Amino acid sequence: MITPHPDISDIERQTIKRVTQRLIPFLILLFVVAFLDRNNVGFAALRMNDDIGISQTIYGLGAGIFFLGYFLFEVPSNVLLHRFGARVWLARIMVTWGIIAGAMGFLQTAGHFITLRVLLGIAEAGFFPGVIYLLSLWFPARYRARMIATFYLGVPIAQVLGAPLSVGLMQLGDSLGVVGWRLMYFAEAVPAIILGVVCFFYLTDRPADAHWLTDAQRSWLIDTLDREEKAKPLVVGVQPTKAQMVRKALASRQVWLLALVYFGITSGSNAMNFFMPTVLASFRKSFGLEIGLMQNGLITAIPYAVAAVAMIGWSRRSDRLQERHWHAGGAAMLAAASIALALLINQPWIIVIGFVLLAMGVYSAINVFWAVPGQVLTGVGAAAGIGLINSIGNLSGFTGPYLTGYLFNVTGSYTPGFLVIAALVGLGGLGMVLMPREPVTVAPVPPKIDALGGKA
Repeated sequence: MITPHPDISDIERQTIKRVTQRLIPFLILLFVVAFLDRNNVGFAALRMNDDIGISQTIYGLGAGIFFLGYFLFEVPSNVLLHRFGARVWLARIMVTWGIIAGAMGFLQTAGHFITLRVLLGIAEAGFFPGVIYLLSLWFPARYRARMIATFYLGVPIAQVLGAPLSVGLMQLGDSLGVVGWRLMYFAEAVPAIILGVVCFFYLTDRPADAHWLTDAQRSWLIDTLDREEKAKPLVVGVQPTKAQMVRKALASRQVWLLALVYFGITSGSNAMNFFMPTVLASFRKSFGLEIGLMQNGLITAIPYAVAAVAMIGWSRRSDRLQERHWHAGGAAMLAAASIALALLINQPWIIVIGFVLLAMGVYSAINVFWAVPGQVLTGVGAAAGIGLINSIGNLSGFTGPYLTGYLFNVTGSYTPGFLVIAALVGLGGLGMVLMPREPVTVAPVPPKIDALGGKA
């Protein structure tokens, strides 16, 4: 056991450990369920598209149009979360998206598919930025990258577990005489509804309400976060009203630059989430390599499993050095170069390795990226600004899948679409590196507390 860093007081160590144990595992579970319901369409497409007559272009449109509804309702949802509190609003989000995700099992036409994907995006809007905002209310700045990275483990966990789970449910349905992809939609929607109810009773909106902390722990956390709030660039000077904070955040050049950078970086994760299973299935035609349904799910899980390890290590390094821009931008540029080179070499297992490196780079970049907005935004302005960044950025989830599906229909290959995606990811990484740095006052990082609050 390593001796604790002298800059960390006992009360700080105890408080961060308690808050982490209370919030992070539950939030990871919510994120796992969110990604299962958002991305199981990638596995459903292996059977659903033929069953109801969906072309790759229409599939790409339907997969991506989720983010159009997400975009339109993201900022309003996050402002409402600030008003009603995370406990109430996250519970509402989960129950409504669970109902709509289950309704996907009833769809009969391409029109139904597109409509339900739009509604699913509207229902889920605000979940991810809402959690990022919630974490900014509970963790001092020097802990945020590792906590965001730990929360973001929900994505690779969802992919590692979700890939075999989804194809397993599809195979189970087929063996029972039920359409497999319909059973998958029904079964994977139920946890969201149940956890939405649990969320209402379990979450705490702010440290002042945390009766599960001792008085000393609660006081330390409130005082620490209050000092950081007062030091932020949008807070220094005369205290603005809530409306002024929202307007200032939405008019901030930094916020819009971050949104464009995030658009580029998430182009890689969204295209991969929706198209990796069909890319693997295309190996049969391209290389004569037959990959079964369960094999497809297991291979799809590999990049996310490796990414889970990489992004935790990368976020720890970013926290330790208190450097965000090069860590996020460099990881994104590595991801872009890797997938582009793999596709140009055009050998099946080289392409799989390219997807592994794409996942490692993109998810490492995303985790570090989200430590930046909380350093310059505050209060309802933070809720609105984070919502705007996430909504603009996630438009890549609409443009990327649609473009990839369209280019596949035109060329008969996934390579052109993914080369465009690689270019967007690379530009996002370059933009992050070149972005002006805002002056932020942050205490020295305590390197000896791990992501779950224990001693390293």
